[in-house]
Amino acid sequence: MIKMEVRNKKAYYDYTILKEIEVGISLVGSEIKSVRNGSIDLKDSYVIIRDNEAYALNIYIAKYEEANNFNHDERRSRKLLLHKKEIKKIKEMKEMDGISIIPLKAYFKNNHFKLLIGVCKGKKLYDKRDSIKKRDLEREQRYS
Repeated sequence: MIKMEVRNKKAYYDYTILKEIEVGISLVGSEIKSVRNGSIDLKDSYVIIRDNEAYALNIYIAKYEEANNFNHDERRSRKLLLHKKEIKKIKEMKEMDGISIIPLKAYFKNNHFKLLIGVCKGKKLYDKRDSIKKRDLEREQRYS
């Protein structure tokens, strides 16, 4: 079994996560092979809701070299697999001021590729300083 997990570290630093939701993602064959090789990056990616369907934009999945001319576009929009009720809840939350939907993690679960998305609110500069200070204090306590 493959134990691969990719985290969006920048999202955890720039945003306060209000809610996490595990979703499936629709991929083509060359994309899943590339993901199994670990060639995925979630930095600067986000989720939009268009026509009552959720799409992940700007997720980078490198081209699979053995796919030849059947390869995929590296930054194409990919459909997220959610129930209509979940999409409706996310859409209502997104309409609040300052709320973004960001992919946080990508991983395999029971041989299916999953994406953990977060309903997030952007941090202010002083919030980022507080989180850095807490992280440093925890690190000092751990090594003391």
